[in-house]
Amino acid sequence: MKSASPAPEWTPPGAIVIEEALAALQFDGQGLIPAVAQDATDGRVLMLAWMNRDAVRATLESGRVTYWSRSRGALWRKGDTSGHTQTLVDFRIDCDGDSILLQVAQVGAACHTNRHTCFYRSLGPDEWVEIVGPDVKP
Repeated sequence: MKSASPAPEWTPPGAIVIEEALAALQFDGQGLIPAVAQDATDGRVLMLAWMNRDAVRATLESGRVTYWSRSRGALWRKGDTSGHTQTLVDFRIDCDGDSILLQVAQVGAACHTNRHTCFYRSLGPDEWVEIVGPDVKP
């Protein structure tokens, strides 16, 4: 099995570029925008979460991915509790500016179910099929 090469390190943009990036984003009525996290080494989709302006700014400034937790009503820096961090490799927006693609270097499981991806179920002809099991710790 071929091992993936390490992801390049994030270089934070300057303050003016960050403000331009924020201006290009189309936040919804609640001030949120969906953000898809993708593994920068293999292209796998890891998770979908929400970001507000402060989360985008914190992510771009630090390189540590920060989301907005709708359930807690607070910023949530990925990995602060679990140790399963996401470091930004590339920050992209779609053609309308209403969604974000975060290419990340993932350490540990991305999903709170201890799986590498939150998208671990596939719809089969008769039922949901688990296609990715939990990560097993040695």
